[in-house]
Amino acid sequence: MMVAYLRLPSFLVTLATMGLFAGVARSMTDLRSIPVLSDTFTGFFGSGSFFGIPSLVLWTLAAVIVGHLVYRESRFGAHVIATGDNARAAQVSGIKVPRLRLAVLMISGGCAGLAGLLYAGRLQAAKYTLGESDLMTVIAAVIVGGTALNGGKGSVIGALVGSLLMGMLNNGLILMGLSVSDQMIVRGLIILLAVAISLRDTTRA
Repeated sequence: MMVAYLRLPSFLVTLATMGLFAGVARSMTDLRSIPVLSDTFTGFFGSGSFFGIPSLVLWTLAAVIVGHLVYRESRFGAHVIATGDNARAAQVSGIKVPRLRLAVLMISGGCAGLAGLLYAGRLQAAKYTLGESDLMTVIAAVIVGGTALNGGKGSVIGALVGSLLMGMLNNGLILMGLSVSDQMIVRGLIILLAVAISLRDTTRA
């Protein structure tokens, strides 16, 4: 609502609310890990498998397929791309930009909630720190996957490829024996390089 109707910057609102809810999680859990005791939950949301295929793989495939179809094959996806490219032009063409932004951010929040369930199911416990270290990796994966920071260009398949590349990179950094601080430095440099390339391509266009 703050982004869609008060026109506050979405990135800053996301960071602010992330800090807010992280504090709420710390308060609710009293800084303790909450065990997940349901085998059905953990099996469905990350620890189990179906016909020999890990459930996390199936969740990933489902998210990519649905996301790609909605983003590339639906009217809603076309409106999202148009709004990201030029919100003013989209508004003039009849697209209800505030409502669209609200829907997109709600979908994003729902996907984040699903990721939390998968984390809890995989680790069979919930802790307030889950996912905190993934922020830099996720941003880098999306940019490396071809999403333009200025909007109007992106791909769900590209985001998947970027995620796989970042996963391979993280594993490689660990195998190389780099410390956590060195790994953060490398990921930061990758983000800077990807942002520079993305902005350069946008300027040329």
